[in-house]
Amino acid sequence: KNISDFSLNVTDCTQVVVPEEVFFTVAAAGILENLLVLIAVVRNKNLHLPMYFFICSLAISDMLGSLYKTLENIFIILCKMGYLTRRGDFEKKLDDAMDSMFILSLLGSIFSLLAIAADRYITIFYALRYHNIMTLRRALAILAIIWTFCAGSSIAIALFSYEAATVIPFTILFPLMMFFILCLYIHMFLLARSHAKKIASLPTSTVHQRTNMKGAITLTIFLGVFLCCWAPFVLHILLARFCPHNPYCACYMSIFHVNGTLIMCNAIIDPMIFAFRSPELRCTFKKMFCCSR
Repeated sequence: KNISDFSLNVTDCTQVVVPEEVFFTVAAAGILENLLVLIAVVRNKNLHLPMYFFICSLAISDMLGSLYKTLENIFIILCKMGYLTRRGDFEKKLDDAMDSMFILSLLGSIFSLLAIAADRYITIFYALRYHNIMTLRRALAILAIIWTFCAGSSIAIALFSYEAATVIPFTILFPLMMFFILCLYIHMFLLARSHAKKIASLPTSTVHQRTNMKGAITLTIFLGVFLCCWAPFVLHILLARFCPHNPYCACYMSIFHVNGTLIMCNAIIDPMIFAFRSPELRCTFKKMFCCSR
């Protein structure tokens, strides 16, 4: 809010305000959709696979992002109504908790996408050994490490967010992880053809090849949607940190509410990708809605 108010004082750009009703509607839709994904994976034993567990991790991250924006809007409404003071000790702790939830959502999404990318890489280039390499126990251990690290990092960043030594690594982490995933993609698709020729003579290789490439394409869509939805907000953080007095930076920061809405749209789009790209998940959704066995 302070950044948004400051931007109005140094630029002629009008602050774009998204109605609170839109925030709540988008956030509620994102929470419900991702909750359906989690329920579908839990109910269908055929989906108890490492890939779907990593997808569940991404769904939880999306839910946290939508929940953060919902709580933040409720907090702002209570402040406007006079029930909470902006400088109280309880409000500061509540604000730190919400900031920690937001950072946890961002880090969880990044590392979940990284885990999905690594899983797709193993599936494509080590198809015959995949079930020996990526076991269910190892997948759960990876998720436990990811969320333990993300939780600890989010708490540390939220508590020391005003320190440059913490803010700078946080802003660097996003492009660094995206660059790493992009390099993994390039390597994956460059070697896909040569690998396909080596296994062309194996039985059912065509079916496995199509399935694995479909998974890689799905992951590409995930990454593209994530970048489009999160990159504007990360850019906002960078500009607020390194050029808050520049009129052009302040003009971009006037669309802060739009960038927040994009984050919640990511939580809505991801479950649609799950349902559209996975026949097994679509079948589970149909059974859930039709109340049939």
